[in-house]
Amino acid sequence: MNPVLHSKILGEGQPLLILHGFLGMSDNWKTLGNKFLENFQVHLIDQRNHGRSFHHEDFSYDVLVQDLKQYIDFHQLKNCILLGHSMGGKTVMQFALEYPDLVSKLIVADIAPKVYPAHHQYILKALSEVDFSIQKSRKEIEVVLKEYIKDAGVVQFLMKNVYRKEKTELAYRFNLPVLINRYEEVIKTFEVDKFFNKPVLFLKGGNSNYINSSDEIEIERSFLQAEIATIQGAGHWLHAEKPLEFYEKVMQFC
Repeated sequence: MNPVLHSKILGEGQPLLILHGFLGMSDNWKTLGNKFLENFQVHLIDQRNHGRSFHHEDFSYDVLVQDLKQYIDFHQLKNCILLGHSMGGKTVMQFALEYPDLVSKLIVADIAPKVYPAHHQYILKALSEVDFSIQKSRKEIEVVLKEYIKDAGVVQFLMKNVYRKEKTELAYRFNLPVLINRYEEVIKTFEVDKFFNKPVLFLKGGNSNYINSSDEIEIERSFLQAEIATIQGAGHWLHAEKPLEFYEKVMQFC
């Protein structure tokens, strides 16, 4: 059996489990977590091969769902609210379809239950170009990433994963070789042969193209009580770009 996923647990009350997206980690949700703890017991979770959780060759939504099940069983949680962004959104959607009795409500941030075209190649290429035996400082790593990635916000997001592994050498927290080799699993979706008949909130960014009108038909086929809301002026990282609006919509739903 694999180790239990690493998490930071804040506050008391009904469990609110938050799952980050691809190449992210639980720390990305720290600011919002500190707001949610006023009403919930917040679990900021690192999925496998990300953050401080274990590294493993297996990587697919099936195993991410089983990791979450093991986590819930280990902490003896009931009546959970699940919130997932992007890759984490696919994990919580599939989890709710497979284990509906463990979920009271579901919040999915800017992702639909569909296969996406590959679109992270330039980011994975940039990350692969860093050689930690040559680039010894955060500044030097940033210079390499900026050669391939023009969006300063994405560079800063990725730099949060850089930490000092040894006294002299930096490293990534995520398991880059496995995430590259298993990337096709990230853009996949689950087989839709079940449905979830409890409240679900899909939040999409007004400037994001991750959820479109045709996706809404698919969403409502599997999630019978789905509500779809837009955060205007936000892109794919809607929780980071518009945290107050994100918080308010989640709290209103909960």
